[in-house]
Amino acid sequence: MMSSRVRSVVVTLLVSASLASRGSAQAIHLVRLVADPGKKEYRFDPSVVIVKPNDVVVFQVVSGAPHSVVFEGAGLSSQARGALNAALVRRAGDLSSPLLTTSGMEYRLVVPSLDPGSYPFYCLPHRAYDMRGELQVK
Repeated sequence: MMSSRVRSVVVTLLVSASLASRGSAQAIHLVRLVADPGKKEYRFDPSVVIVKPNDVVVFQVVSGAPHSVVFEGAGLSSQARGALNAALVRRAGDLSSPLLTTSGMEYRLVVPSLDPGSYPFYCLPHRAYDMRGELQVK
């Protein structure tokens, strides 16, 4: 049985850890996926997202589905490739989100532990239209 003093220390540590985790809550970034063939407009909005590891990026289809989020593989270290692939839940392939097929559909990415730098991505269905963006890890 745990003494009251030990129990008090454990409770204090748990409360402190809980408060500390709230204080270090990570940011949520919304990126809208927009395609309007009539205007010849294909974009991620914003196209540059500045993040830290553990931030959440929500990719939301606004128009012109289907869309996807595919990270450029050229120049990635094996560690970065592995971290991104692990973070891409239900991925469709190497460095690729599943296909987002309807307006309002969202895809969430928890930014993995990556070295600071730029991580370009694009929309595979609209790659020919130069729909791309960039994750900048600080």
